[in-house]
This record gives sequence, structure tokens and C-alpha cells, in this order.
Amino acid sequence: MNRTARIIGLGHHVPARRVENAEIEANFGMEAGWIERRTGIRSRFWAEPGDTLSGLATEAGDMALKAAGIDRRDVGLLLLATSTPDHLLPPSAPLVAHKLGLERAGGVDLAGACAGFLYAMSFADGFVRLHGKPAIIIAANLLSRRIHPTERASAVLFADAAGAVVLAPSDDPGHGILGASFASDGSAYGLIQIPAGGSNRPFAEETDILETRMTIANGRDVFARAVEMMRGCSLEALEAAGLSASDIARFVPHQANARIFDAVGKSLGIDDARIVKTIADYGNSSAATIPLSLSVAHNADPFRRHEKLLLAAAGAGLTGGALVVGF
Repeated sequence: MNRTARIIGLGHHVPARRVENAEIEANFGMEAGWIERRTGIRSRFWAEPGDTLSGLATEAGDMALKAAGIDRRDVGLLLLATSTPDHLLPPSAPLVAHKLGLERAGGVDLAGACAGFLYAMSFADGFVRLHGKPAIIIAANLLSRRIHPTERASAVLFADAAGAVVLAPSDDPGHGILGASFASDGSAYGLIQIPAGGSNRPFAEETDILETRMTIANGRDVFARAVEMMRGCSLEALEAAGLSASDIARFVPHQANARIFDAVGKSLGIDDARIVKTIADYGNSSAATIPLSLSVAHNADPFRRHEKLLLAAAGAGLTGGALVVGF
């Protein structure tokens, strides 16, 4: 039997605090409407002081597991795609697995920036196919705590959210990942980064707190490289699946900036009506945007059996990829 991995549960969660553009525009002295015109974002959600990454991830995971309707003791693996774990050590995934009651699941964090969910989805798909056990992928970030207070580029984009997907074994070849492509470009390593806090520049008494915040060196370069990486990986994933863009029912891109995914969709020949967009209400939560978008879209208009989805992302590193998925 050629086992596949079927999506059986979706979930998402955001903090309670909703932040409208007017608040950020006032802080930076920008004219009203500037953020939405440049990014497509109208609002985003930011964590309150008591919120934690593991808490956000647990809420999204619980929603997905309830939708899946499976015994949690059967889940064999939890993958947590995040750039903002509760602590640098230990990883947050074991804590999330514990909170979710996953008594027999392995758990590990994956730091793949904005493309982290795609990598985690691919790894989990392979685990389910090989072992015949369900797996859960959660992508979550608290990027509001990494915003550089004097840098407009990060302040207008970043948000907090979590999204989750549960995969289960299936004998239907129409389910799961049908085609995949991944890419990286280390020549652009410094375009998006947090300068201090890693082993290269560890925390020290003299470390400026601003050196521990996100910075975007060249927004135009990021835009051009992201579009090209997402486009190239999407074409390769479609070719691997033996499909064309016309076969795709819905394109679910990373919600980095509306201009980026609109450009990618146009270059692939995917009309606007087939692009899932959540950026206006939720902003950019890095790896969490794709699973959040899947959950929101499914709630609004449920995915149909064997519906073909194209997922694509690119982010810091640079690292990116695309998956063609059969629902």
C-alpha cells in the first residue's frame, strides 16, 4: 500500500489585542492609509504581557485536534515552526505537546522563518507515510516582541498568531503532498535578521537591546528575491505534481505583503479570486500565516475532497519553498 498523509484538522488562534493601522501610523507620524496602501494590512493582533508562544500554539493545536476528532494518544509527532520560542533552551514543542495531552508524541522546534511551516509540513508528511501515525504541525510566532521600535518596516508588518494542521494516514493517493520544491539563498543572509542573541553575538552586559530586535536591511531587495523564490519553487512543485496552475483551486501564500503574493499569483497565472488572503485582518506572523490562512479559509468555504492547493513562502535566510497539496 502506498500510504499518504491526509489533512483531517485545521486550527488557528490570535491574541485578544487587535491593533489598527491608525495606532502605528500615529506613532511614526505617517499619513492615514499609508500602511494599507503599501502592505495590504488593515490590522493585526499583538500579544499582551501574559501571553506566551506556547500558549498561543496550544490554542491553535487544540482547535485542530478537536476538528480532527482523533484520540490524542495516537498522535506520534508534534512539529513547532517558530522563530520566537518561549526560551532559547529548552525547545517549546515538548511543552506544547504536554499542554495538548499528546502523551506519546515526539516534539521538536523548527526555525525556518517564514517558510518554516512548509518545511514542517513536508517532514510531517514523510513521518505519517512511513510510520502510519497522525502528526500535528503548529506554526506560531510572537513577532510583536521582536519589532524594532524605530524601524518602520518591521513595525507595520509584524503580528502574532498561530495555525495548526493535523495529518493522518490514508490510502487515497489524492491526499497529501503531491509535489514539493525548496530553495535557499545564503547570499542574502543579512537582509532580514536579529543581529544579537545568537552564538555569533551572544548576550552581554553591553548588548544594546535594539540589537535583539528584527531589522530589514533592504525592503526592495527582499521583495524582488521573495517573488522570484516563491515563483520558482511554485513552478517546480507544480511540475513535480504533474499539474499546472490552472489545476490549482486555491493558492495559499505566505502573507508577507499583499504586493508580494499578488505579484507571485500574477506571474503564475493564478487569478485573484483563487488567492487566499488573510493579511488585511491578521498581518504578517511569519511561519504562522499559511496554516492560519488554511484554517480561516476552511471555516469560510470548506476545502473539498482532493481540492488542489498551492502553498508558497519565502523569508529570512533566505529560505523558501512551495508545496502542492491534495486536501
